[in-house]
Amino acid sequence: MVSIVSLLVASFPVQSQIGGWDVGIDFPQEDDSNPFQVREDGSVSVDFFVYNDEILPITVEFEYEIPFEGEGDGPESENIAAGGNKTFTLIISGIDVWEYQADSKEDFTISVTLVSRASIPQPLPETKEASGELQIPRVYSLEVDISDPVGPMNSGSEMSLQVKVSNAGNVVDRVGSVEVSDNCPLLSTDNGLEILTTRDIQSGQTTSANILITASQSHPQRNCDVEVIISSNGAANSGSSEISEDETRITIEPPPANQEEPGETEAPEDTVEIVSSNLPFMGPVLTVSLILLTAIGSRKRD
Repeated sequence: MVSIVSLLVASFPVQSQIGGWDVGIDFPQEDDSNPFQVREDGSVSVDFFVYNDEILPITVEFEYEIPFEGEGDGPESENIAAGGNKTFTLIISGIDVWEYQADSKEDFTISVTLVSRASIPQPLPETKEASGELQIPRVYSLEVDISDPVGPMNSGSEMSLQVKVSNAGNVVDRVGSVEVSDNCPLLSTDNGLEILTTRDIQSGQTTSANILITASQSHPQRNCDVEVIISSNGAANSGSSEISEDETRITIEPPPANQEEPGETEAPEDTVEIVSSNLPFMGPVLTVSLILLTAIGSRKRD
């Protein structure tokens, strides 16, 4: 039976290809100008089909060319019945979307080779291709980092800490909002981080600002946690949400023992009072003379 079919295929090569066969791709919105959007996890699914309008069944083999260093997982070989149409799915994965600029596009190709008709190998395999585009998504990812203090701070003092914001995404972004909180009611922070909302941050770049922390004079000894939360402006504008947060711990200690309290005045030092007299100074000779005269006078009275 196989030999008879082989003779028929060899004798009627033109008739066996009436209608032909081909490969096609199901594009988004049925428009071949639309690219396939890669997801943030680096994957995308592509549906494609092979139709056979010939009068004999065919066997085809597949090969895939994937851009952005991705990997393709699809069928390797399939049989298509005469007048048949089969749909397949190509799973593309392994694309590191952070490594490529947002909205970058590159072509992928599906190659289909007809290797046999009615199970009879073709001496000259016929290959057809279908191509489409993959597009890298916009990835918004800001990361905030607050520096740790170099040591404790005293009540009634101030401390400045640096806050860094890095753009780990693949598109220009900026801080949409910034919030600073702590768990100590007698600890206050300034608004120095609001400047971050005015700066564009390129992909892979970092910007920073300082936050001033003040402990009141009456602040007790305690460990205080300071937290900084930021949001991505680009993510908010695209209808999503991207939040990053970081915190640090500050130790508050009483002021040093030799530190004067506010309003404390210095006590006056002890003084030595010197009393002076206007009487003339008597030398030692005059003093001895007076003593002798006094003694003589006493004897005469006796």
